[in-house]
Amino acid sequence: MFLFDSIPWYSWLAWFGVLAGLIAVNEITRRWKWAGVAFYIALPVILTLFVWPTTAGAGSSTGTWFHWAKVYSALAGVLGFMAIRYFPRLAASRWVLLFPPAILAINIMEACVRDFQVGAMGAHGMVDGVYMLSGAWNYMNGVAGLLNLLTICGWAGIFVSRDKSRDMIWPDMLWFWIIAYDLWNFAYVYNCVGDHSFYAGAALLISCTIPAFLIKKGAWLQHRANTLALWMMFTMAVPSFVTDSPVAVASSHDPVALYVVSGLALAANVAVAIYQVSTIVAGRRNPLRDELYTGHRRYRQVVDAEAPALVRAH
Repeated sequence: MFLFDSIPWYSWLAWFGVLAGLIAVNEITRRWKWAGVAFYIALPVILTLFVWPTTAGAGSSTGTWFHWAKVYSALAGVLGFMAIRYFPRLAASRWVLLFPPAILAINIMEACVRDFQVGAMGAHGMVDGVYMLSGAWNYMNGVAGLLNLLTICGWAGIFVSRDKSRDMIWPDMLWFWIIAYDLWNFAYVYNCVGDHSFYAGAALLISCTIPAFLIKKGAWLQHRANTLALWMMFTMAVPSFVTDSPVAVASSHDPVALYVVSGLALAANVAVAIYQVSTIVAGRRNPLRDELYTGHRRYRQVVDAEAPALVRAH
């Protein structure tokens, strides 16, 4: 394939298994609070004390500062969102609602820093247990990530759904921003940990996009935090799964492929930024205070389906 070396049938089977497993565990942990506590509090404590110091130590493919920062920042996001979901006073605070965009921005910035760092390495071979090829694509995608960060909007409209699962709903986070994020994040993984990207790029991103579009609309960030935390915990415990197991799939490390994925990410995020600026100007909206896309049909569908009566009236 253009992006990867050959992909045997059993690797495709593993890919669909990862995808299904992430979606299933995300569904379980968002529907039942006890499951969320078990997976996102008890399990990470056990892994931190007894597993990761060995499996994600120096020299392993997950032993870099980025992987350790990523797993804990993803878990911080999950726990923060759980607090918003289960403690009504927090969900009612405008200041607390700054937490979701802040943790999202931090996660994006971490990846942007890593892309720029890899670009500056001049790498052409193994670095920190991962094959890296530095190039202009790193800088292209770093810029795409910064645009993605700057176009985060509408957090003042976040609310908790009225059903039993009490999901954190962000109606202004619409499909075009999510797709631009997916393209950017896949390009980041492909650029910086290319041999992980078949699973950590494609399967992981699709595992939160499917629920956001088809299962629980408006809760993309919650889905993303849950599936990212689950994947990071797994890959730090079993790094060989994506590096040298029978189902591992290597990137092609083709400069043309690297340019293409980063170019698509940059183009998509430039388009979203242009559209957002035009929306702000046309509607005379303040992106630091207002929701921007209240006139969109998808926005209204989410609010009408998920919001408590008080929020809908407001």
